[in-house]
Amino acid sequence: MEVLFPRQSEGSGPSSAPQHPRHAPYPPTAAALGGHPTVGTDVPITSVFLFLFVCGAIAHMTIFQLNRRRGHKFIMSAMMFGFCMARIVTCVMRIVWSCYSTDVSIAIAAAIFVAAGVVLLFVINLIFAQRIIRAAHPHSGWHPFFSYFFHAIYILIVLSLIMLITANIQNFYTLNKNTKRIDRDIILYGQTFYAIISFLPVVLVIGGLVVPRKTRVEKFGNGRFRSKIYILVAASLILCLGACFRVGTNYKDPVPLTQPPPGYLSKACFYIFNFVLEILVIILYVVVRVDLRFHVPDGSSRAGDYSGTNALGEKEGEQHSSAGRSVSRIQSEEEVFDDKPAVERANGGPKEAGGV
Repeated sequence: MEVLFPRQSEGSGPSSAPQHPRHAPYPPTAAALGGHPTVGTDVPITSVFLFLFVCGAIAHMTIFQLNRRRGHKFIMSAMMFGFCMARIVTCVMRIVWSCYSTDVSIAIAAAIFVAAGVVLLFVINLIFAQRIIRAAHPHSGWHPFFSYFFHAIYILIVLSLIMLITANIQNFYTLNKNTKRIDRDIILYGQTFYAIISFLPVVLVIGGLVVPRKTRVEKFGNGRFRSKIYILVAASLILCLGACFRVGTNYKDPVPLTQPPPGYLSKACFYIFNFVLEILVIILYVVVRVDLRFHVPDGSSRAGDYSGTNALGEKEGEQHSSAGRSVSRIQSEEEVFDDKPAVERANGGPKEAGGV
């Protein structure tokens, strides 16, 4: 999240050290990913992404409001709207920075928004992973220890974000080398932590598939259970690619502004490994309708709540007790291979309510 400022004029010589202003905030002396934005190059490109994130915000908020009106609660749609709004502010700040290239305060704000926004997508993927684990392993997935584990992860995400923002701001307000070293260590920790978090849903889902199940998969939402896994793994790998690239560039030795920046710090890499990958996930979640696929009933708190089998079992128990007998039947192929949707099993009908 360090910021690149224009190099000195040719008259200053390539070996001369950058001149710092007398008062903070001080411009950095090392190149950063994406370099210094310019009106001719960055404003048109950033404007395109600004438009795409506006479309993403409209799409997810529309889905959220339509679902809310019919009693279908899916908070993640609002969270994706919030992410798109954060990226809209990021694009606006980068455009403003292009026009006011020497304003360090604007550069600080732009850099912080670039790094902070994607955290919301990490949290959304963790929520999806938690629902898949609870569906595949209802008893262990609903165990208090598993819930405490996710709560601890969310707390660490917030604390790490605060540390990242503080370290980056402080880095612009000090010339002390030891303080800058500490700030750099904090930044490396934070970005490494977020790279791990971005890949954690993949580890949890694969682990849930490898561990033998003691019960049938508890279906939730629309569509096949395996499709939910494919969608989450694909989105997590896309975000992980960007997070790993960003942290990898920061582990490289800093490049002074007096030297030509390497290719991995180019503008193309900045836009590809930030905005392009993120907008792909936003579009993916609209197209596949995660609001239907990953929806669970409100108030779910134990095994059986996702699929509605608790309520269904109670109803059937009353019917069986009143009739004095029970009915048994042969399971279908879809039930054997855990591909029959929860909606269909709960309603007892052959129609699948949603997608692939």
